[in-house]
Amino acid sequence: MNLKSATVLQQEKERTFVPKEFKVTTWSKLKPYYNELLNRSIQSLDDLEQWIKDKSELDAVVSEAFSWRYIKITVNSNDEKAEALYQYAVQELAPKITSFEHELNKKLVGNPFSEQLDTKRFGIHLRSIYNAVNLFREENIPLATDIQMKSKEYVKIFSEMTIGVDGKQMTLQKASSLLEETDRTYREAVYHKIHQRILQDTSQLEELFDHLLHMRHKMALNSGFDNFRDFKFQALGRFDYSVEDCYDFHESIKSEIVPLIDDLNCYRKQTLNLDKLRPWDLFVDPIGDTPLRPFETIDDLVEKVIFCMNRLHPEFGKTIETMRNMGHLDLEARPAKRPGGYNMPLHLTGLPFIFMNATTSLSDMRTLMHEGGHAVHSYLTRHYKLKSAKRVPSEVAELAAMSMELLTMEHWGVFFPNEEELQRAKIAQLEYVLKVLPWIATIDKFQHWIYTNPGHSREERIKNWMSIMQEFNSSLIDHTGLEEYSAHLWHKQLHIFEVPFYYIEYGMAQLGAIALWKHYRENPGQAVDNYLNALKLGYTRNIREIYRTAGIEFNFSREYVSQLGAFVKEELEALLWDNKIAPGERAPQNG
Repeated sequence: MNLKSATVLQQEKERTFVPKEFKVTTWSKLKPYYNELLNRSIQSLDDLEQWIKDKSELDAVVSEAFSWRYIKITVNSNDEKAEALYQYAVQELAPKITSFEHELNKKLVGNPFSEQLDTKRFGIHLRSIYNAVNLFREENIPLATDIQMKSKEYVKIFSEMTIGVDGKQMTLQKASSLLEETDRTYREAVYHKIHQRILQDTSQLEELFDHLLHMRHKMALNSGFDNFRDFKFQALGRFDYSVEDCYDFHESIKSEIVPLIDDLNCYRKQTLNLDKLRPWDLFVDPIGDTPLRPFETIDDLVEKVIFCMNRLHPEFGKTIETMRNMGHLDLEARPAKRPGGYNMPLHLTGLPFIFMNATTSLSDMRTLMHEGGHAVHSYLTRHYKLKSAKRVPSEVAELAAMSMELLTMEHWGVFFPNEEELQRAKIAQLEYVLKVLPWIATIDKFQHWIYTNPGHSREERIKNWMSIMQEFNSSLIDHTGLEEYSAHLWHKQLHIFEVPFYYIEYGMAQLGAIALWKHYRENPGQAVDNYLNALKLGYTRNIREIYRTAGIEFNFSREYVSQLGAFVKEELEALLWDNKIAPGERAPQNG
């Protein structure tokens, strides 16, 4: 892939502290900027505000340099020079920066003028700084470095997993798209190959996680917490909701969404004319048609996404178009490219970088819409001086991304000129919206158990995983004979290994996105305006206020979740009726 030179947007021209030509290379060249901030005399409120802006500018310079180093090891995992530069950043630069960060944070909170800072402009920033000061422990710096480096082994393990299908070796991610094929025997064979390949590395993954669990628990004890769960909640800056809210989410999903999934699976089982619904039957189109292919090439995908986003708002499509012109899109699957997808914020440049592995599937289209929502969010907050205002919490960031998936659905005709295919795509999207919620609840509840029971054995971990999974699993899916696969399904979830507890945000945001889409169906113009205004806030308001600006609630009660679930069910039923799909019309699939 050719990484073009990033176009310099307006805010980079306004740099006043770090010279535009400065490049993050060695600590000896970076350290003077931290020393200057640490030793600078602050004699007035204006001095303090300028100091905060200069500190934020340095943060943006360093953050963007680190981001590019990560980007380069993911676009080519065989690039040894890129890997060395990334490791130097993590192992040498990051620990030294962390020590200075703490001293600078203490300088800010200890300054008498900090109490005079405008809370509307600096309130969110200050509460994060106070939190960081309270959590900081010198002995956790090497631990954090070790954890970051160790957790990257997970991606390396999975990136090297391939299976042979149809005489070709392919990644598990690409092989998973074959579970959409209509031949049931073929799907079953692919499913077994995928999970048998994962089981080959079970011991290595278990050992990796045990090591991460031990180090994370030690960090928590060092910081005065009984367990890593409570430490991580504070480290994530979860100021606006509690552990109890997460428990409410779990219970509401179990009671209000899982029954809807059972209904969907019952329909799927009947429509496919199956005696038993098996895991390899969950991704094929229920009416037995071939997999949807919404685009042919990467250029085709990008053009169509720009079109859809432009129909919502001109700023949205313009963002993706600009990123394409800057070389900030790496979307095609290829050898030596790491699996997965992400949107990497670049707070200095003003536009992020999108990475994914497209294989022409419907999920690829959904992924780019999702990451495009993140990109729009970054673009709309690029003008803020404080980096913290652009570094939005995941509960808000994922609202931007998941809402973009649903809002653009009204314009998916550009991908699917055939009306029946368009209906199928919308049905698949809404099924996904509902079905992902129980999995999110499963992963989150499992992590609550893991980290509040740090002395557990592997056998206890499997037992509790299976128990929790059963709570949220559809009773219509038959896992007979697949127990060994089921016992280690959590190994497929990157977040558990790399970013613990960062996952429930997707579920919270999914509920918010459903509420926003419900409003869009009632009043499109007002809903888009609310969405735009909420995104423009960045992180200058708390989560609940941002959701209110979007015209929705940050609410996990059974009543609210039930209303949202019922709305999606009604929309699904309308699509099924419009498409004249009736259970039992199609031929059996060898079932």
